[in-house]
Amino acid sequence: MADATPGSAPSSNRNVMILLSYLWLLALVPLLTEKDDKEVQWHAKHGLVLMVAELFLWIVISIVIGPLGIFGCIAALFTPLLALGQLILHIMCIMKGINGKRLIIPGLSDFADKF
Repeated sequence: MADATPGSAPSSNRNVMILLSYLWLLALVPLLTEKDDKEVQWHAKHGLVLMVAELFLWIVISIVIGPLGIFGCIAALFTPLLALGQLILHIMCIMKGINGKRLIIPGLSDFADKF
C-alpha cells in the first residue's frame, strides 16, 4: 500500500475516474482522457493489467476443469467463490484509490508500473 504520487495534477473528477479504472474495459476512459493526472493513470493501468490477469486466470481454469469429468463439475462449484474474491479485490482497489492510496498486488502492480 503506497500513498498517492505527489506532484500529479489532480483531476476534478478523480474519484469517478478511479472507479472506472477498475471496471474492466472502462479503464480505457481514464487512461485516454486523464493524461495529466498521474494517479488516475496509475490506477487505469493497474486496472487493465488486473483485467488481463483475471481473463487469463478464467481461461486457465476453464481449460483445467474441462477434462476432469465429474471432479471438474465439483471444482466448478467453487468458481463463484473466485468471482466473489475478484469482486472484493476490485472494491478494495477502488476504496484505496478514492482515499488517495494504492493497493499493491505483488507481481501485477510491478508489471503495471512498467507502462
